[in-house]
Amino acid sequence: MSAAGFDLRDHGGGLDDAVALYGGTRAEWLDLSTGINPRTYPVPDIPPEAFTALPDRVAAQKLEAAARSFWMVPDGAAVLAAPGASSLIANIPRLAAPGRVRIVARSYNEHEAAFRAAGWEVLRADPDRGPLAEARVAVHPNNPTGHMFSGENEPEGRPLLVIDESFCDVILYNSRVEGWATKPGVVILKSFGKFWGLPGLRLGFAIGDPVLIAQLKEMLGPWPVSGVAQHVGRAALEDMGWANMARQVMNLDVARLDAMVQAKGAELIGGTGLFRLYEVDDAARWQEILAQGKVWSRIFPYAPTWLRLGLPPVDRWGQLEAALA
Repeated sequence: MSAAGFDLRDHGGGLDDAVALYGGTRAEWLDLSTGINPRTYPVPDIPPEAFTALPDRVAAQKLEAAARSFWMVPDGAAVLAAPGASSLIANIPRLAAPGRVRIVARSYNEHEAAFRAAGWEVLRADPDRGPLAEARVAVHPNNPTGHMFSGENEPEGRPLLVIDESFCDVILYNSRVEGWATKPGVVILKSFGKFWGLPGLRLGFAIGDPVLIAQLKEMLGPWPVSGVAQHVGRAALEDMGWANMARQVMNLDVARLDAMVQAKGAELIGGTGLFRLYEVDDAARWQEILAQGKVWSRIFPYAPTWLRLGLPPVDRWGQLEAALA
């Protein structure tokens, strides 16, 4: 039996559901159902005032300046820090009057849920082809397929184009910030939790059209980002040495994961440096087998042969190997 349907919005995670279904404790389980870096950024010492005072305006400006430098944001684009990319996704559909929004059929589904909740008509389409619409969401690289947003044949003048780069930091050179962030109607999303492995920090960024970014800032209200997130986020964004090392290690880890899983008959069909997508004969059966070894995986209701796995922590590769055996 699979627990993939517990969450109506069908996310990875849900480890508590897996524990309830298969037994054991959370500590015993290896959660590979999400694409979060297991080699997390080392959190620096946090000053007490980050907890005891309201978030500082100067600290907020320094955080956004660090983000501008890390992602090489051009001068004509604005940057906004937010309490996670999910808070931005929930508010973005309100940036334009409801109409039609084009979203790839197999992608991160919070975008569709947010646009539908705001009264938009959702048009499902292939990644690079589809009907014209007033808005478009391009997840770059796409989750779970890893497909890239090329930008070719993208019409000018859309009221709203969302480029979700939550997983793009593993391949920073392929970001669309440089070429797209200054275009009217464009909002580019960045998630801090994936690449740096700190989703509990709740930090994300919107980059793009200054008019739209100003609207988002107004929607989020005062003090949207905690003092702790300001402090840790700035330190991480200014640590380019760690980021470069993390990308190199990920390349080694995904190669190891591919070799291990493909040896059992799976076929690699997509993914990124933080997760891999495999074609298998029966994804629900694979999930069941892995769960017997206390390894939680990601399967998809719309693709019964797709299995997605994230990267294990450095000391738990043996648990995955045993579960696959």
